[in-house]
Amino acid sequence: MIAQRFAAGVEYDGSGFFGWQVQSHARSIQSVLNAAISTVANEILTTAAAGRTDTGVHACGQVVHFDSVANRSEYAWLRGINSNLPADIAIQWVRAVPADFHARYSALARTYRYVILNRPVRSALDRHRAWQLRTPVDAALMQLAGQHLVGEQDFSAFRGAGCQSKSPVRRIEALDVVRHGDYVVIEVRANGFLYHMVRNIVGCLVRAGSGEAEPAWLAELLALKDRRLAAPTAPPAGLFLAAVHYPDALAFPPPPARPVWSAGWRDR
Repeated sequence: MIAQRFAAGVEYDGSGFFGWQVQSHARSIQSVLNAAISTVANEILTTAAAGRTDTGVHACGQVVHFDSVANRSEYAWLRGINSNLPADIAIQWVRAVPADFHARYSALARTYRYVILNRPVRSALDRHRAWQLRTPVDAALMQLAGQHLVGEQDFSAFRGAGCQSKSPVRRIEALDVVRHGDYVVIEVRANGFLYHMVRNIVGCLVRAGSGEAEPAWLAELLALKDRRLAAPTAPPAGLFLAAVHYPDALAFPPPPARPVWSAGWRDR
């Protein structure tokens, strides 16, 4: 029998996982998802993802694909997989796709969203979903600073140690910083991301927002291409893979709306 390829939208709370990728010694999102899909298919299957999120990072709009010869409807896949998943992972949709579709390589862009809780008092509910900053930060200054990063640039200054990408050049299509009450939400859309790139950008934006550096400092960092001169990496808890963008012809459903701390300060 010829296998059919399927794409699926996935959301997860990354707090209890050691990242996306299968690991022999730790709980990973991919291993749990592979097991659930294999149970429904009654065969051993594996998934490929649009982005390999790190330990403690969440997803609202992750996309995966898998191949199976099992005769299941899209609805049966959806219900069956979710019934075999733990509470911290959920499939949002399943679609049959062409055989040449690839969750990673067919993507045109990805959007990451970072959430900061900016208030003196800690939150019990947001402890794994936001970076709490007790000192006020100015979202307008962060927005101004972030515009220096828009466009195709060498992001060596924002590249984490251990990054295996052959090139540090990426194209940021949009970077927006918006305050909603106690929350400051940073959204970055790009054609690709380097290891820890978003969290390193956030750390530098916070330095500008706190008044410790001028907004133009981010342009200086880009020019100097030296990670050692930048701010410390922001923690993983506030980071979400919010959306993966594909050609319109695929007509995938958008990620579902969420409260500000997890996904949806606005739709795109």
